[in-house]
Amino acid sequence: MKDTPGWASPGSAPSDGQEPGASGPADPADRPDPAQQPGQDPQGPKWSKEQPPPAQWSAPTGPPAPGQTPPPPPPGPGWGNRPPSGPNGPGGYGGYGGYGGPGGGWGSGWGGPPPAAKPGVIPLRPLGVGEILDGAVSTMRTYWRTVLGISLTVAVVTQIVVILLEGLVFNDTSTEALDDPSATLDELTRAMGDAMLSSGVVFLISLIGTIAATALLTTVTSRAVLGKSVTTGEAWRDARPQVAKLFGLIFLLVLIAFGVVAGGTLPGILVALAGSGDGGAALAVLGGLAAGVVALWLMVRFSLASPALMLEKQGIVKSLSRSTKLVRGSWWRVFGIQLLATIIANVVASIVVIPFTFLAAALSGDGFTGFLNSGGDLGWTFLVVSGIGSVIGAMITFPITAGVTVLLYIDQRIRREALDLELARAAGVQDYGSGTPGPTAGG
Repeated sequence: MKDTPGWASPGSAPSDGQEPGASGPADPADRPDPAQQPGQDPQGPKWSKEQPPPAQWSAPTGPPAPGQTPPPPPPGPGWGNRPPSGPNGPGGYGGYGGYGGPGGGWGSGWGGPPPAAKPGVIPLRPLGVGEILDGAVSTMRTYWRTVLGISLTVAVVTQIVVILLEGLVFNDTSTEALDDPSATLDELTRAMGDAMLSSGVVFLISLIGTIAATALLTTVTSRAVLGKSVTTGEAWRDARPQVAKLFGLIFLLVLIAFGVVAGGTLPGILVALAGSGDGGAALAVLGGLAAGVVALWLMVRFSLASPALMLEKQGIVKSLSRSTKLVRGSWWRVFGIQLLATIIANVVASIVVIPFTFLAAALSGDGFTGFLNSGGDLGWTFLVVSGIGSVIGAMITFPITAGVTVLLYIDQRIRREALDLELARAAGVQDYGSGTPGPTAGG
């Protein structure tokens, strides 16, 4: 990028500062003189006395010759973080390390461009995997009141709804037939339907909570990149116009994934209904696996649609198109970072949730063995205690997963669209991109 801070061509001596007798670089012997006419004496004059000599570009090897003006130092002391020390000092010309210094050739001590500005939780340049994960954690640590307040509120509301549904509605359903080898087909079908219904409702409620948390935490993370704090009320006011579209986006993604998987398994189901049970089952399994791969590929391509919708104020279809454009060529990188963030978040959450599950089973009266043999009949004590653990786990997973998604979106836009220049201007970084970066602030 041409406007990278600190990147400028090292100074060549201007020709107007030389004496008329100073010589430039010699022309090759076999190069014809363009000013020479055919038949003219090759030893004749080639330059007019009034013409200035050509500009000189050569590394100085000692003190300047008498009467020759030394080249001025380049602007700024940026490269290598060394102050100017003169043409023959230890730092070379303008701190370029080794350029004219003792024992060093051109660039032998160059320390690279200056560090990128960091007004918030990430530096304004393309990010590495560790920097994205660290940015999500730094957002949660620096703005913990807002982040944990949002996560706690959403987690408590969703968990209360889940506990009430499991205790009042789904507690009467039984899945014992799934473990009974002698169960009839009708009993297995009924038990499987009840299990899928309860799991589907719980998943839907958790999805709604995730959508709400993502909408609010997207605003918080985007402000944290600029080093600006935001309250819960401000985050809600900023996200509220896009929340309905975000719900539509998430449900559309779920519908796409379900449709792809259903389409992959449908041929096997039709073959099984036609009378070939074994062949139909094998075809359904293979079709389901292939459809699952396709669904995963699509979900990763659309994984940046949520921050695009919230931060760019786009519609649903436009957000999907923006995500596809940003992920193109970086599918494996986006998939790997999101998979790593999900694993880390779930492992940390499990460390909290599993002890609460054992504690809930121990306090429920029948012990852990009774919980395993309950067949879906869960008491209120178990639901409440395990719900507390789920709330604490959600407080950890919401900020990490939402933060990583937002920072991935910002990173892809920095790489493809030079978003760092706009972020620097929004953060008030002085002279960013002009060769002299402004002061940085840690996140």
